[in-house]
Amino acid sequence: MSTLALLLIIISAVMHAFWNLLVKRSRDKTVFIWWMFIASGLLMNLALPFAGSFPPMDARLFGLVVAGSACFVLYHLFNGRAYRSGDLSLTYPLSQTSMLWVPLWGALILDERFTWPGVAGIALIIAGVWCVQLRALAWREAIRPLRNLGDPAVQAALAAGFIYSIGSIIDKTGVTGYDPFHFTYLLVVCMFLLMSLNLARPRYHGRILAEWRHSRALILLSGPVMMGSFMTFRYGLKLAPVSYAVPVRQVSILVGVLIGTLFLGEECGRIRVVAALLILVGVALIRLG
Repeated sequence: MSTLALLLIIISAVMHAFWNLLVKRSRDKTVFIWWMFIASGLLMNLALPFAGSFPPMDARLFGLVVAGSACFVLYHLFNGRAYRSGDLSLTYPLSQTSMLWVPLWGALILDERFTWPGVAGIALIIAGVWCVQLRALAWREAIRPLRNLGDPAVQAALAAGFIYSIGSIIDKTGVTGYDPFHFTYLLVVCMFLLMSLNLARPRYHGRILAEWRHSRALILLSGPVMMGSFMTFRYGLKLAPVSYAVPVRQVSILVGVLIGTLFLGEECGRIRVVAALLILVGVALIRLG
């Protein structure tokens, strides 16, 4: 992975952690994310004249945009379902199993090739992500999520990880054959439309304006953060194998832990320190690989 690609993906990871913090501080999470897409979409519209005209678009690209948008919207829905009904320490590691699938799809579909340092780096990052939510450094605790495969929350988390892996491959294919800014713009528009269909249901009536009144400042702040996260990741993805880019973006976990410790008063125990070291060493090996 080149230095530029690594830098872009790390910047994306920092911004990703930050906008997740904003979501955490909001009241109505689903509606707040919809407002975030409005804020970031407006900024992208302002930047659109400076990005030049849209390159020629064919049916294949349109299919990639729709399929990618559907994958990422479903990922959020399955993740939300898993977190609502399941223990975070149980569901979170399973929702990150996309990192097991992405290298497989990268090799089989995109013909990506790996070095041994790169493979070792991916393995260490996966181990770090798995460890970050453990309650104890013990084998019994490490395999606890896998002992509950019949739990609907566990199944939803596994579905989220699988669907995200497919979306990542579609993302990589899109930015490889099309300008990253314009592809991201189309992706954001399509995701916004799909989320709007969800919010059109009667259960959300009255909640959209209520969330705007409650979280107006957070929504306005979220616009440039989400836009920056989306754009830097996809420009980095254009320059790097998706099998490396998706694991490296897990640096956002370290940023999230740091934010939680410094600003939210959360504890940072030995397990999180071990997880952080595993992820950092993994990223270094991927860079070398």
